[in-house]
Amino acid sequence: MEKIKTFEDACRKLGITEKLPEVSMLPKDQQEAIIAHYKLMIIAQALNGKWKPDWTNDNQYKYYPWFNMESGSGLSFHGCAYWSSYSPVGSRLCFKSRELAEYAGKRFKDLYEQYFVIK
Repeated sequence: MEKIKTFEDACRKLGITEKLPEVSMLPKDQQEAIIAHYKLMIIAQALNGKWKPDWTNDNQYKYYPWFNMESGSGLSFHGCAYWSSYSPVGSRLCFKSRELAEYAGKRFKDLYEQYFVIK
């Protein structure tokens, strides 16, 4: 499993520019979350390679990092979970394996925190 250590690594693997989307027109308190979500989508795509979740296949597990939010200490990685579904709606932040979900949750915890947590 090739490790993507940074957003820039993910961009290089996918052959795309590291340029971030323009968010200055959004409220200031939302800009960081939108950028973090974009980066996480790119990282997930690079880690997953050509794999895409098939939401019509309930035999295909889709994994995602799971976090705890604790008073005073903030967001912490808790583990990973899987889900199978008949839903035709996909998630851009799920992974093809438990190992990738755990890796992403630990390695990119700061990005997940920027995306999930209102400060």
